[in-house]
Amino acid sequence: MKTSVPAVAVWGRAAPSHSITAVMITDDQQTIVTGSQEGQICLWDLSSDLQISSKEILFGHTASVTCLAKARE
Repeated sequence: MKTSVPAVAVWGRAAPSHSITAVMITDDQQTIVTGSQEGQICLWDLSSDLQISSKEILFGHTASVTCLAKARE
């Protein structure tokens, strides 16, 4: 059974300075993961009322992040 998720902007009033190239949402729909052209991976908390706040930024990739995938248990 598929559920739909409303579209959500992952920034405030202004677009981020980095280029988002990949987006993934966790199965529990509480975390959004974005990858950027600059090689960053960002984790975002998504509240039940669709409010988004930054959680972590992961640095270290030397190339663009163009694909995100989750591991199975």
